[in-house]
Amino acid sequence: MRKDDSSNLTVSCVVFDSDYDLLGRCLTSLSDSSLQLGIQVRVIVVNNSESCDLKLKSFLAKLESKFSFSLELISRHGNVGYAKGNNLAFDRINSTYHLILNPDVILAPDTLTRGLALLDADSSLSLVSPASFDYLCGPIQYLCKRYPSFLVLFLRFIKSPWLNARFSRALSEYEYRQETDSGVSFSPEIVSGCFMLCRTSALKKVGGFDERFFLYFEDFDLSLRMGKVGKVVYLPEMKIQHYGGGAGRKGWKHVRMFIVSAAKFFHKHGLKWI
Repeated sequence: MRKDDSSNLTVSCVVFDSDYDLLGRCLTSLSDSSLQLGIQVRVIVVNNSESCDLKLKSFLAKLESKFSFSLELISRHGNVGYAKGNNLAFDRINSTYHLILNPDVILAPDTLTRGLALLDADSSLSLVSPASFDYLCGPIQYLCKRYPSFLVLFLRFIKSPWLNARFSRALSEYEYRQETDSGVSFSPEIVSGCFMLCRTSALKKVGGFDERFFLYFEDFDLSLRMGKVGKVVYLPEMKIQHYGGGAGRKGWKHVRMFIVSAAKFFHKHGLKWI
């Protein structure tokens, strides 16, 4: 198994039947952002799709010459889930910093420069999370979270306008809306797995993702564990666009996976009702 002893930044990007156009835009923005760093960058694409291996290889080969980073593909292991897919990449790295990146994320040109500058300046930090905006530079997305309660998850799941209005304060506090809207850096309990800029030593110390989470809540769990070995920080000057959607918009299969993962999360970390 190859170990990387030279790259200062490694990136893992797990794909599963991804939109190739969006994946190309993601990797291109990553390349543009990494150009400003002046360090070696190595990107590992993990293909969880059980098919389309040759198609993905051909797609990446056409783009690779345009990228400012070296590219590696891990495939033919089947759909092992988001957590284990990233861990397959973690086993191959020995970098200073590591970025966990979704294929539906677009980076601003200075995203990596700002995030790595903060990690370089403060050795107590384990994880930095960006400000995330809806596609087409839309409104800000509230991706930072407090420890979830059963009530909050239920409200977000059923999406009742009447109940959401009644419990608007609880929902706002859960999403750190006041802190996020202030445009000032703060330390959230939980950050989104779509973009996690980590100190690799901290990531190795906690053992990466918990592979019992196939999909959903693996980022909640990792955030809490990374917060125990260092400081987790939201950096509003580090900006991305995120095209992702909630489980409810992806059909009942995803709803079921969400519920199963929520049960595993509460079993591991403790149930909070309200």
